[in-house]
Amino acid sequence: MSANPKALAPAATLDAAAIQARFDDSPFIAWLGLSVRDVNHEQGELTVLAPMRPEFERGAASGQWHGGPLAAVIDTVGDFAVGMLLGRGLPTINFRVDYLRPAVNTALTAVARVRRNGRSVGVADVDLYNDQGALVAIGRATYATLAQG
Repeated sequence: MSANPKALAPAATLDAAAIQARFDDSPFIAWLGLSVRDVNHEQGELTVLAPMRPEFERGAASGQWHGGPLAAVIDTVGDFAVGMLLGRGLPTINFRVDYLRPAVNTALTAVARVRRNGRSVGVADVDLYNDQGALVAIGRATYATLAQG
């Protein structure tokens, strides 16, 4: 059972357009090509599409995703799942990834669920699915939610 994702959420949440604008404004995230597909503040869920690019391949012309870009997608989507409830991006404290099966010649859909939205720490779980709906990787990340500055 997940914690109430809106427990500490202020009125200034990020909607899909605001999240996409932040994706597009970050050179690295824009390079990843992430696009927001769905935002659900009540459930604390964010769904994002990550297209395959040749630069993400494990081996030249293999079509297989390298683990590094998979991890970057997990961290970014988890961050914005918690951050959409707080109205800002957040620094990562820690994250882990379990690679379940190769992702080959496929875009990926990342579905992040906020598990905790606390005063100092937020936690999100992220599932990565291939085009056929098979789960290829899972991740959990912890983010610092205290206001910076």
